Amino acid sequence: MPVTLHRSRRLAGILALLWLAATPAMASDSDKDSGGLATLDWTLAETLMALEAPPRAVAQVDAYHDWVGQPRLADRVIDLGLRSQPNLELLAQLGPSHILISSMFTHLAPRLSQVGDVDTFSLYTLEDKTWDEAVALTHALGKVTGRPAAADSLVEETAAHIESLRQGLSQDLPALLIIQFMDERHVRVFGEHSLYQAVLERLELENAWQEQTNAWGFSLVGLEHLITLDAQLVVIEPYPTGVEMKLRHSALWQHLSSVRDDTLITLPAVWSFGALPSASRFAELLAAALAAAPEA
Repeated sequence: MPVTLHRSRRLAGILALLWLAATPAMASDSDKDSGGLATLDWTLAETLMALEAPPRAVAQVDAYHDWVGQPRLADRVIDLGLRSQPNLELLAQLGPSHILISSMFTHLAPRLSQVGDVDTFSLYTLEDKTWDEAVALTHALGKVTGRPAAADSLVEETAAHIESLRQGLSQDLPALLIIQFMDERHVRVFGEHSLYQAVLERLELENAWQEQTNAWGFSLVGLEHLITLDAQLVVIEPYPTGVEMKLRHSALWQHLSSVRDDTLITLPAVWSFGALPSASRFAELLAAALAAAPEA
């Protein structure tokens, strides 16, 4: 999934290898408990956590917590390094029974398959509605992990939770504009095909952004494109380093109605390209923020 954060995990890989060498019995127990799953993809990782089939290893663990937020990975989850350049030596040491990737990492499949069986899952394909794809992904992971009943429960509970939140919302809410900062002048604005849009539809809330979006459900625009939109602005964290400070001195940002009227809503990190766990988290955080927000 698109993200602008790049961190080297070489040290984490070395420490993980030392940990494995020192604690073979513990590694064996972890492998047995988790099914020996490793994944490069945060959407798959969050869904595995929600299915109570936690992965043994995930790429860029710290960045996962920065961008996904919840559900948090267990402390013993091993960091595989960069999603685009996983530590293959570490993977070989772990010997996972399955390496789970999304379609955006298929170019790595030939190399990964030398370490273990590779399973590829799709989401945000434009072939179906994003919600339906997230449900299909949940069932597919339930099958791979031997937890189909848990997958059924996750689908049903997520839908029921969002419906209960919908029933608690005010009937007179403004259209929303969901953004995430790339730098102090450019934002992703989420609309059609996005997970956020799928949640807004279930909450029966209006999205003010009706422009064309990419396969991931966002448009990349300058702040000036937002000035003429009459909408409640919702910012999804994290902010890129230094951006919050620069925005305090940005006449363009200060001119936006939600900022000027002090009605801006800022939500903690929710994975923009996630599946049902992120959908549930976004719905809950948004509903709580709307309930607490002052009237414009």
